[in-house]
Amino acid sequence: MEENLKKIKEKVESQIIKIENLDGLDRIRSEVLGKKGELTQILKNLKNYSEEERPIVGKRVNELRKSIIEKMENKKEELKKEELMIKMKNQEKIDFSFPVDENLGSLHPITIVQREVEDLFRTMGFHVEDGNEVETEYNNFEAVNVPKYHPARDMQDTFWLENGQLLKTQTSAAQNKIMRKYGAPVKAIFPGRCFRNEDLDASHENTFFQLEGMMIDEDVSIANLIYFMKTTLSEIFKKDLKVRLRPGFFPFVEPGFELDVSCMYCGGKGCKVCKHGGWIELCPCGMIHPRVLEMGGIDTEKYSGFAFGLGLSRLAMMKYGIDDLRVLNSGDLRNLKQIGIQ
Repeated sequence: MEENLKKIKEKVESQIIKIENLDGLDRIRSEVLGKKGELTQILKNLKNYSEEERPIVGKRVNELRKSIIEKMENKKEELKKEELMIKMKNQEKIDFSFPVDENLGSLHPITIVQREVEDLFRTMGFHVEDGNEVETEYNNFEAVNVPKYHPARDMQDTFWLENGQLLKTQTSAAQNKIMRKYGAPVKAIFPGRCFRNEDLDASHENTFFQLEGMMIDEDVSIANLIYFMKTTLSEIFKKDLKVRLRPGFFPFVEPGFELDVSCMYCGGKGCKVCKHGGWIELCPCGMIHPRVLEMGGIDTEKYSGFAFGLGLSRLAMMKYGIDDLRVLNSGDLRNLKQIGIQ
């Protein structure tokens, strides 16, 4: 076995040195590390070794695997730099004095809505913070009162990375960092892109945009929450909306609510967008759970707070009369022209 692993190592290192493009690296990765790769087959056949040999062989294979991956990543960076240098060398010179066609592009509907909401909350004294798209398990779950093995994790089908981190499933992942950054009192909103392995339909996508907000201070109540929500929605849609609050479970708030708005597409009669219920779920919200405040270093004897999450993608749908959420991620400029953006 040692001799076999040595041959694989020498062969792969020799091939990596000679590789001239990224496709070649992908081919090596498939041949050695893929489902039918040489190292993978050795691991699959560990059952053929004695109990004493299995951990030794497994360790040797994983060490070689790690070494190969490291060399391939180094080669990948090298190839990318070479490719960039070639592009820079061959690119045409740009004439910055040439007149600009102002009709070349426009802002995306979600970007427009996000900026409107940010400007509105700035006038109410809120900080605008950025969040990470790749988050730690602690920030995304444990810091918002969803410990390991809690059933609430089953509500979010998560994209996990090999290093144990994950693609952010909710903007709530930034709550703990912002609490520790500012302490209390604090008023902040933090928009961002979120990812979940969703079944796609007219109102669900695996990549979507949210905006989380929270206010922590002395004597903060649900009345404050309702005021901020009604003010926000009225300003965005330039009219009063019919809304309802109903109980909802979210581990990081207590009590928790779902804020729904009457469906703008069917007038509350029922359609595919509102799943024939007459209402569109827009804003989960509630009073921040004391445990979440404590994990953020907030004195719960003195301070309380509320948190809410706005679906920016759904806000854009309603603002521009888009009846299918998937249109916003399509990349088709004809859709923007149709709704008067482009």
